[in-house]
Amino acid sequence: MSDNKVYPLPFLCQFLAGAGAGMSETLVMYPLDVVKTRFQLQETRILSLGKNIEKITMMTCLSKIIRNESIKHLYKGMSSPILMEVPKRAVKFSCNDLFQNILMKKSQTSKANGIITLLSGTLAGLFESFIVVPFELVKIRLQDANSNYRSPSHCLRKTIENEGITSLYKGLEATVWRNSIWNASYFGLIYQVKKLMPTQSTNDKSVGRNFIAGTIAGCMSCFFSVPFDVIKTKIQVSKVSGCVHNSNWALLSVFLMYKKYGLRSIYRGIIPIICRYGPGGGPLLVSFNGFSELFKKIHQRLSN
Repeated sequence: MSDNKVYPLPFLCQFLAGAGAGMSETLVMYPLDVVKTRFQLQETRILSLGKNIEKITMMTCLSKIIRNESIKHLYKGMSSPILMEVPKRAVKFSCNDLFQNILMKKSQTSKANGIITLLSGTLAGLFESFIVVPFELVKIRLQDANSNYRSPSHCLRKTIENEGITSLYKGLEATVWRNSIWNASYFGLIYQVKKLMPTQSTNDKSVGRNFIAGTIAGCMSCFFSVPFDVIKTKIQVSKVSGCVHNSNWALLSVFLMYKKYGLRSIYRGIIPIICRYGPGGGPLLVSFNGFSELFKKIHQRLSN
């Protein structure tokens, strides 16, 4: 058997690689996710009271959490996203790869181009959204400073009791918009950034190339998806803390919020979001590629 034979990575290997990458990234970056949620919810309440939104910054939000609630609250609700990362990242990367291959066959090309990476990322984000919504609803409600929930299981039980089981999918449309846009931008920009960078011959340089491409793509993707993340947070926390969204439709909500409060209102939390998902985009891609290579070698040995 030729040593140069290409072994397709089975779905199980992609699943495990995505899970490992997602869990690694979450463990490191989660505190900034708490800050992001608090930042967006505080801004909403201040806007409703007609106060100056400039008074809230990421650092004041972070310092208030540490001073008033202790450092451990920076990890509040973490069990929900940890459980979410296994299927979420598996779907993100495996579906992106699956749709890329399908689109390449349809286009009769052996290599992905910019359009294919955008479309495959969009479709992966669509499928990913249906998995993450219940987990994110629990996470958001636990992160809210006004939350009285004791644990993810307590939040889940009370939400179903008070609002019905279908309430677990509140914010689905906004999540579809956010994840589809983020994934399309992320995978599309990774392709474009790598295209502009010189091809690296050594593994160390290739890791650096992936890290740079992933970080740039992660940061830029946030700018396109943040308005829908703001709306999603408001929708999912509503009936719990007094945050009321502007419309039942995410796209219309973004427009109404922009019209009433200005551009800054739909980009509130952009700094902690970039700090959370921007740098995380680099390690995420590097980790996934690293785990993929590991499982590819194991699969190759077993195949021999």
